[in-house]
Amino acid sequence: TYIEILYFSSLTERAIARHEVREIEQRHTVDGPRQDVTLDEEDDVVIIYNRVPKTASTSFTNIAYDLCAKNKYHVLHINTTKNNPVMSLQDQVRFVKNVTSWKEMKPGFYHGHISYLDFAKFGVKKKPIYINVIRDPIERLVSYYYFLRFGDDYRPGLRRRKQGDKK
Repeated sequence: TYIEILYFSSLTERAIARHEVREIEQRHTVDGPRQDVTLDEEDDVVIIYNRVPKTASTSFTNIAYDLCAKNKYHVLHINTTKNNPVMSLQDQVRFVKNVTSWKEMKPGFYHGHISYLDFAKFGVKKKPIYINVIRDPIERLVSYYYFLRFGDDYRPGLRRRKQGDKK
């Protein structure tokens, strides 16, 4: 039945996540991370900007893109399934694994509408730095109103479900 399929897929997802957590823990044992590529302390930095909607996050992210070549860091967008900010356990494990072991993309600036993720729970010793921007709640609401009504410059032809009459 449908419930049995859901239950089985949930068990499978947990088993895969447990396996991937063990892999991460093995990489971050007392011996430290893998020694394939050695990074200087200043290059082994990851910043995660977990964007709050309507807080000028697009403008802030554009600054990161503008400065990345000059300052020699990488900018990566975190795109979640169905724009859900909360990742499944399996996705959390994969994300932690990718962020901590992708040495070619360090230093890195990751951005996206995602929830906070505690890397320490996955045995990571060198945790990323989380940053954010906040905005006055009324100003956020005003920004959201105009965004729904007029959209943005990035997807001008997109019709939003809540987009109203422009009169």
